[in-house]
Amino acid sequence: MRVLMFGWEFPPHNSGGLGTACFGLTRALANRQIDVLFVLPKKVGVTASFMSILFADTRKIKFLEVESSLKPYVTSEGYVRERDKIISDIYGNTLLQEVRRYALRAREIAQKESFDVIHAHDWLSFLAGVEAKKISGKPLILHMHATEFDRTGGQGVNQDVYDIERMSMEYADGIIAVSNFTKEKIIKHYGIPAEKIEVVHNGIDECDYANIPDSLSELKRNGQKIVLFAGRITIQKGPEYFIRAAKRVLEHNPNVLFLVAGSGDMERQMMLEAAHLGISNNVMFVGFLRGDDLSAVYRTADLFVMPSVSEPFGITPLESIIAGAPVLISKQSGVSEVLTHALKTDFWDTDDMANKILGVVSHRSLWQTLWGNSREEVKKITWDAASKKCIDYYAKMICDCGVPPEVRVI
Repeated sequence: MRVLMFGWEFPPHNSGGLGTACFGLTRALANRQIDVLFVLPKKVGVTASFMSILFADTRKIKFLEVESSLKPYVTSEGYVRERDKIISDIYGNTLLQEVRRYALRAREIAQKESFDVIHAHDWLSFLAGVEAKKISGKPLILHMHATEFDRTGGQGVNQDVYDIERMSMEYADGIIAVSNFTKEKIIKHYGIPAEKIEVVHNGIDECDYANIPDSLSELKRNGQKIVLFAGRITIQKGPEYFIRAAKRVLEHNPNVLFLVAGSGDMERQMMLEAAHLGISNNVMFVGFLRGDDLSAVYRTADLFVMPSVSEPFGITPLESIIAGAPVLISKQSGVSEVLTHALKTDFWDTDDMANKILGVVSHRSLWQTLWGNSREEVKKITWDAASKKCIDYYAKMICDCGVPPEVRVI
């Protein structure tokens, strides 16, 4: 079986969990003898021995070799700012025009490549998947990592993005949701029938987190406890609730350092909030981290906190547990469905959040029990399990659509 997969980022050029998920899933699919052709919108320095990669801007598919400013989390305003930095008459004038331009290139790819099923990740790639299906007739599966309602934290939606999501899901043969939490949002906000949606939880591969560096151990001098926030600093991730909980914690225990790893449009607001509450000396901003640097921060932490307002899944808690820190996660998250041995709270309940933080940093026995049990639990949440569910779903869609698979030697 061969899968034509459309995505927007791939490690090491990733800015969030989408790239991590694409890497983990495609590797697991390849390990199960699935041939994956992964299409990216621009040519960047990525390689993966377990699959083929096409770039939608290369001459291989007869398009000009141009760079693109599209990113998985780019806003319409951010796209225009990036486009204006480059002298070119090729780019779309707006983000939506650029998304549609990529979709037309996807149509060209689908005409030239052989494959059995189409798999498109998130809204930026959905129109590409739709065009590939129109030209090939092969079944289309959309992978919903986040809805527009998640990205905006429930504070309204971008109507154009919503329309693309809804139209694409209506047109697709099947939909993969990363959690039941996300599935319910799709049913409620987009009117998609429940039977059209398959839940496949994300996973994690322990082998990717071996030999984690211990380069930040000096932060824990004098017995100082470290509480970590790591992720995009946007309304979806609830950064303001992290700061408000920090204020409550520090009223009872001033020997706690709150570490913020990430960047985003609310970073300045988060800093101003910390200053306004008088806790700037106990809040450290270390910027966007990936790879070993992020792993080192996880290892340094006594507790990882994910206070997301709306989190379709959330891979970062799994990464934290493997690295050595227990987690406190929002009940409004998909990962809470697969993690039993984690502290959980409503994102808005900063008093409860603060009480649970104080409990972990004050009682070593609680820390040991929480982390030890969650560490064993995470071993079962793998990308291999996710890939098996995807393969079964591919086979079902191919059968339901009556399209015989290509005969290929892998």
